[in-house]
Amino acid sequence: MQDIVFHDYGTFTDGEIEVFVQETIPADDEHGQVPMYRFGIRPAGTDIVVGRVNLRIASTEDILMYAGHIGYRVEEPYRGHRYAAKACRLIRPVALDHGLETVWLTVNPDNCPSRRTCEVLGCTLVEIVNIPEDNDQYLDGERQKCRYRWDIGDTKM
Repeated sequence: MQDIVFHDYGTFTDGEIEVFVQETIPADDEHGQVPMYRFGIRPAGTDIVVGRVNLRIASTEDILMYAGHIGYRVEEPYRGHRYAAKACRLIRPVALDHGLETVWLTVNPDNCPSRRTCEVLGCTLVEIVNIPEDNDQYLDGERQKCRYRWDIGDTKM
């Protein structure tokens, strides 16, 4: 995998939440890991981290089909405020900086809140795929993924 140069970013905010780089994780070819930014999510003006959003900045078959470029998690007490969708929108410039005009998000078919996040973002559900038996997610008990395409290079956003 080619070397990715991570950029320094300040805090992104929409006035309600802030998203900040917690760490950058380089590629690990031995373990099939692509380079990634891990962002923390917090309510604006606080130090309370309520979740995270990860941006994988490479497009391998595993990323495109099963893992997705973006993954997110909001801690249970803070759900229901659309923090995941807001955080995804806030990191859009980072994806564009790394040449991603289309990003893929994958969610489990039974994860209705995550599917709703994809809908709120304006993603398109492309298909539901079976996870191969040799994939780490399959080994962790997952069997299918909904593949959502988000065209972030659209200038109308």
